[in-house]
Amino acid sequence: MNHSIHSADRGTHLKIVVVALVAGILVAGFGIAARTNGDSSQTAQSAHVIKAGKPVAVTSAGTSEIR
Repeated sequence: MNHSIHSADRGTHLKIVVVALVAGILVAGFGIAARTNGDSSQTAQSAHVIKAGKPVAVTSAGTSEIR
């Protein structure tokens, strides 16, 4: 049993590397699987443009005032 990474033998270092590699692959796989399945190949023609509306000022009373 090694309580320090400095005094660990070669097998312990190999185990640490393997566990870190497997964990990294799992995290990357989960991230890829969690993506939305939307159209990832947006071009200039299919991109949606969001335009700003009228400016709104929020007062301290919590109501909004359109200028």
